Formats: sequence, C-alpha cells, structure tokens
Amino acid sequence: MNSGGTQNWDLGAVPMIEPEMLAEMISTISDLALVIDVDGLILSVLNAPDHSAFSHVKSWESQNIRSTLMPDSIAKFERAMEEHRADPDRQQRAQMNHQSAQPGQDSAVLYSFFDIGPDGAILMMGRDLRPVADLQQQLVNAQIALEQDFERQREYDTRFRVLMKASHDAIVFVSVANGRITDVNGSAAALLGQTSEELTGADFAAIFEDQGKSELMADMAASALSEGNTEVSLVLRGRRRIVLRAAPSFFRAAGERMMLCRLEEQAADRAGKDVLARYMTGLFENGPDALVFANRDGMIVAANDAFLSLTDCAHGTAVKGRSLADFLGRGVVDLKVLLENAARSGRMRLYATKVKGQYDNERSVEISATYLADAAHPAYIFVMRDAEVTDKTRALAGSGPAGDNRKSVVELVGSATLKEIVADTTDVIEKLCIETAVELTDNNRVATAEMLGLSRQSLYVKLRKYGLISRDTD
Repeated sequence: MNSGGTQNWDLGAVPMIEPEMLAEMISTISDLALVIDVDGLILSVLNAPDHSAFSHVKSWESQNIRSTLMPDSIAKFERAMEEHRADPDRQQRAQMNHQSAQPGQDSAVLYSFFDIGPDGAILMMGRDLRPVADLQQQLVNAQIALEQDFERQREYDTRFRVLMKASHDAIVFVSVANGRITDVNGSAAALLGQTSEELTGADFAAIFEDQGKSELMADMAASALSEGNTEVSLVLRGRRRIVLRAAPSFFRAAGERMMLCRLEEQAADRAGKDVLARYMTGLFENGPDALVFANRDGMIVAANDAFLSLTDCAHGTAVKGRSLADFLGRGVVDLKVLLENAARSGRMRLYATKVKGQYDNERSVEISATYLADAAHPAYIFVMRDAEVTDKTRALAGSGPAGDNRKSVVELVGSATLKEIVADTTDVIEKLCIETAVELTDNNRVATAEMLGLSRQSLYVKLRKYGLISRDTD
C-alpha cells in the first residue's frame, strides 16, 4: 500500500462495508472472533470456516465469556479488560485458554481487543495458539529424545569402560587410518609397560621392534582375513623384549575402520613368569629377612611374617595401610632418607637405624631399599636385617671391615701415643659419620642433626671443624 492510498482510510472517509462482507473478513483474518458487552456477555461468535477446532463455539452465544474460560484465564481476562478501559487506544493482547468438552484438549487463543460501538461493545479477535503449542511440544519431545540418546550413549560408554577395566585380556583399539591407539585397557597397559594415558594416541607400530606402520597393519589384516584367524608374533621394544601374540579383528564404527587387537604373552615367557612369581611368593612368605612393600608415599602395602615378628605385631592388618615411619626409630627422617635415595639411584644399601615395635621396644636393623619404577604402580621394597645378629656373626667370623679397621689401628701403636691414636681415630670416624649423614639427608641440616643425635649448634661446630660448612650455605 502506498502513501497516496491512505486518504481513503482517513476518519470520515472509510468506505462502507456490508455487514456480511465484514463478518467474512473478520472470520478470515482471525481464527476466532467474539463480540462481548461491557459485562462480558458474548453477543456474537465468528470462527474461520476451515477451522474445525472451533466448530462448537456457536453455543457460546448469550453466555458470559468467563464461563468458557479456564480458571487461571479468568484473571487474565479481567486484567486485560481493565487495561483496555484505562487506555482504549492502546493495543491490548492477552492469551487465554478456553474449556473443552474433552479433558486435556483446552484451546489456547491470543486475543486482541477493539471497541466497535458506542454502547461499549468490544470485538475480541483471536488467533489459535495450538499449532504453536504443538510445535513447542514437538521441540520439547525432540529435546527429551536427544537427552535420552545422550544418556543411553553415556550408559553404553560406562558399560564399555567397566568391561575394559574388568577384563583380564589385554585389549587395544587401533585406528586403521593412522595406526594410532584410540583406547587401551589396564591389562594391556601393564603388559606393554606404560600407562593408559601414555599409550592413548601413541603409534601402535612404534611399540614393537622391526615394525613399520604399513607393514604391521598389513600383517594384522592378513591375520584377520586368514582361515583359522592366525595370530601375529610381536617383540616389545625396550629392555624387556617380551614376545607377544596379537589376535586382530577389524570392524567399522561411525564410518571409520578400527582394529581390535588382543595381546598375550608367549606361553614360554608366561610359564617362566609364573614360576618366578611362585618363587618370589615363597621368598616373601618364608624368608628370614623382614620384607615390606610400600607405595610412593611410604604407606605399607604388604609385609611378611619376619617383619611382624620384628615389630611384635600379631597380624598383617596391624601394619597394612600405616606409614613405615611409624616403625622407624627416627620416624619421618629415616623414611625420607630411604625414599629419596632409593628413588634417586634405584636402590640404597645397608642403612643403619632402629625399628620400633608394637610396644615401643627398639631393635637395631640394617635396611636395604629398592625402588620399582613401574609406570602404573610405583613401589618401594625394604629388606630389614637384625643388626645385632649380623654384628655377632661378623665378630665370630673375625673378618670384614671391623677386622681390617682393628688391624690398621694396631699398626699405629709405637708411632704415636695412645692419646694421639684415639684422638685421630675418633676424628676420622666422626668426620666420616657426618659426611655420610649429610649425603643421606641431601644436606638437610635439621635431618642430619636428628640422625646423629646432635643439636643443630653442635652440628654446625663440627661442620666448621672438618671444613664441611662450605658444601652448602647456611
């Protein structure tokens, strides 16, 4: 419509429209139209001829509109009428729900209000909102279905993870396109000597010796397609050189070709490991020396009967889960020295300290520590020997370092006085002990003083005396 045509719609120049034509126009441009008086009495009802949903509204004539509305829509109608009376020129809109003869099929209608006569009659032109409501319901149903699919997918993923973790078979998933590992379970990670995080995304062929990516995938495909599903022999790269048997199978997921590979040690290697495991178990259970397995924090994971006898504990549950520092004479200081030195070099030999029993009785021991740098479960192994028994054995044998030191001291007799010999020997032993303690504690002065049973001031005096103070700043 151009601006030149608006003059026909100016006040007083509106074209006269026949009532039949006006009614047809209203019923065409609106789904439902009601003419009500100032009290809400329905004077006339018009509905779109092709809108079968409002075929029953002819019975509303001569009824109050409030009787056709749902209880919660009556308040909306009253509020819309008040706003319309207060400002008739302002376009008022209100969404109201009409009652239906069938429960659950209420009609939602968006009404606009117009004054049409001097007697206060109001024309309510409405648009059926049920198509919009149906569309909204379809969107809600689609969202619910999508969330259910996500939940189902999470459920399947959880089942897959639980199955992978619980399976004792070593299983590896490999992408055929790039030859990289997409998923691996704990059994396979332990067999390959790495963590699952390290293996995920790694090149599968690079784990084994003399295997190119294309060559390995070709061998796997040939094995999977051959009759009887023959296995492929692989040699694990590194110092372990374990010979593995691989049983591959191929499948397609989400358009991507994948390979599921089950790994297993050769029978000879597995049998040898089983025998070694039995020997180690027998040594742990029946060995004369106290053996303790601890995690990276020094918490006891397992201890044999010899350690229980050494600490006067009745059962393994009394020590399992406790810190090894609880049973060492210098507590955390001893444990820290053992852990740090064993982790640094892989092992530590003959560390002399005392072990406290269940009833606070102490016994001198010599401890050897070994660090097992397993990627998944690093651990420490402590071997403890009763120092009192060891000293008596050495004394009866009359040999070893004690005998050599005795001989070297005896050779000094005649070349110096007894006082000078004792003083020189004491200084040498004292300096040697301080140097050893400083090295074991990694120059930690507090731990060194506690290990030697000295005050911190006395330790500084002796460090200056033997020229050891320059090794570290105060």
